[in-house]
Amino acid sequence: MERFMIASSRRLSTLRTVSIRPNGWVCQSCRARGAARLRFSTSASISSSNSGNLSHQQNDKPYYVTTPIFYVNASPHVGHLYSMLIADVFKRWEVLKGRTAYLSTGTDEHGMKVQRAAELQDLHPKALCDANAETFKDLAKKANIANDYFIRTTDPEHRDAVEFFWARLREKGYIYENKHEGWYCVSDETFYPENMVEKRVSPITGKSFIASIETGNAVEWTEERNYHFHLTAFREKLLQFYKENPEWVVPAGRFTEVINWVENNLEDLSVSRPANRLDWGIPVPGDPSQTIYVWLDALVNYITTAGYPHWQPGSEHTGGWPADVHVVGKDIVRFHCIYWPAFLMALDLPLPKQVLSHGHWLMSKQKMSKSVGNVVNPFFALDRWGVDTMRYFLIYSGHISGDADYNNAFIVEKYKKGLQGGLGNLLNRVTRPKNWSVRQAVENMARTQGSTLSPEIVYHRKILGRVVEKADDHMKALNPSWALQDIMDVVFDTNKFFTEQAPWERSKEGDMVAVERTVFFTAESLRIVGILLQPFIPEKASELLDRLGVDPTRRRLEDAVLNSDDSYGTPMVPLGTGAQGSLFPTLPVED
Repeated sequence: MERFMIASSRRLSTLRTVSIRPNGWVCQSCRARGAARLRFSTSASISSSNSGNLSHQQNDKPYYVTTPIFYVNASPHVGHLYSMLIADVFKRWEVLKGRTAYLSTGTDEHGMKVQRAAELQDLHPKALCDANAETFKDLAKKANIANDYFIRTTDPEHRDAVEFFWARLREKGYIYENKHEGWYCVSDETFYPENMVEKRVSPITGKSFIASIETGNAVEWTEERNYHFHLTAFREKLLQFYKENPEWVVPAGRFTEVINWVENNLEDLSVSRPANRLDWGIPVPGDPSQTIYVWLDALVNYITTAGYPHWQPGSEHTGGWPADVHVVGKDIVRFHCIYWPAFLMALDLPLPKQVLSHGHWLMSKQKMSKSVGNVVNPFFALDRWGVDTMRYFLIYSGHISGDADYNNAFIVEKYKKGLQGGLGNLLNRVTRPKNWSVRQAVENMARTQGSTLSPEIVYHRKILGRVVEKADDHMKALNPSWALQDIMDVVFDTNKFFTEQAPWERSKEGDMVAVERTVFFTAESLRIVGILLQPFIPEKASELLDRLGVDPTRRRLEDAVLNSDDSYGTPMVPLGTGAQGSLFPTLPVED
């Protein structure tokens, strides 16, 4: 049976007997087996937080970042890969800073879309989920995503958490039964109010249909009796929270959309579906005629991986909750920034610290669509261009506030300019020549500290002195693209600096002091850049540092300081010869 992939730093806790709660809830697994269950936990004890206010959240908890969990009704596309990469870069950056960090990703396997997709393929939904969940897991592995968890909403631990979460909501009086009618969108798995739908004409069939204004997907009128969550009871509390935390949603434009929705469109939320219409999901505890709404089910995953509901008093935060960042696409902001905080407020649970909503990837300025045939298969792209090339391109070129255009020509352009002609070329220019020694330049760096430096070197020192802080500021602002661009600007500046200093000419003149200064500051630039690039292109950054001879124990963010390491300069691996022996060889196919 599928289990979470747990970081090696975590340990299995001792067996813990789960008792019947005052509200009568007992987890499905315990009802079935009548036995104690293994739980994952850490041994550290961190004081608890009983408030959703961000000012009360602990600073000593592990860093925790999540991707959305991805629907398994279809194969992964480049947008899924982009979400994974952003979260991965955030986690790796925190690890670079010396902090314990956890990353969770996974698959959302319940709901009408999955049920219908399975029916079309004449499969049981679980069989479809098993196959597609493995595909998403393979994508994370292939893209070198350092996830600590891969959660599936069909996992028994998750079902237990959802059942308990539901029972607590009902116990507190926030769930009630009522008749519901409205426009329901299967693709979006949500109801839309009357003012959020419109009549449209299909450009393919010419037939008219009613669609969501927000997404353009078809809606259908539905009347049914189900359970509701008293979402409107949290209107003022949500608005107050937004006011007190003005940077909670990034970018600001989408936060404005969230606030407008709460002010103008908030309705109580239908949180179950009749089982005779949707039976692929978690049954409502005590009422098997209803199935829990897929979004209530899915959102709970973020606390399931953090150990909910088995949090011991005083150690609620050892699993990382509250999340430092939820990384989501712009199309699911409402679920994460309205429904999710309201659910958590209802149970007095801490809210996530921030939500990053990124833009989409387009193909030739058009939204990717299977019907149009412009969907990018991420496996093919990773195989064709290489893992770190794709990581570099997507992070460098992706946008947080807007959409980005995917084009093979753009990948080649970024590779040639930034990686091959920029970083790889600079490394070759410094490490391969025989008329100087990087190791000797590093050993003799004391000469540069007590002597007068040229204006060009003084200026370059300032660039190196600012890059770490600038990159870290961008990461704190949840903009990894700008962080990467600032890091790469150092590469471009250093190439220009190296060319202007022309050490090959100085070596002919016998001015080895000038040569070693240039080589040293260029090598320092590469060392610092190599350290900073580890979260973005981990394999290539590691190889770069190996070629420079930087000890693996001296590759932390605190080491990315000028003159902080005098032990490097002797390559740990062959430097290679020619273009194909470069860190970034010539691309085999560039069409």
